[in-house]
Amino acid sequence: MELDEVVLYHDDSGSSAVMSERVSGLASSIYREFERLIERHGEEVVKELMPLVVAVLESLEAACGVSQEREVELELLKEDNEQLVTQYEREKALRRHAEEVSRSPGTSPVDD
Repeated sequence: MELDEVVLYHDDSGSSAVMSERVSGLASSIYREFERLIERHGEEVVKELMPLVVAVLESLEAACGVSQEREVELELLKEDNEQLVTQYEREKALRRHAEEVSRSPGTSPVDD
């Protein structure tokens, strides 16, 4: 399986979801191991383990989703912060300029 592939799966509610590349790769590896165990020892060996592994993979997928959302939020906050710093620097420069103009002898803030 290519790491760039995205896997669709159905959850218990019947809705489709997209599985992240990382979790998809893990799920494929685990599935192959389960297949080997079933071939050697029969289905009973993994019967009770399979739902637990699926639950862990679903939890990992949810955690990956939260992590991605937070990364996006962090990027947006960084952009906001950059804009605020730029605006602050601009206003600081304008205030400094206005103060210099008002302190200069013989000049008025508005030239006619």
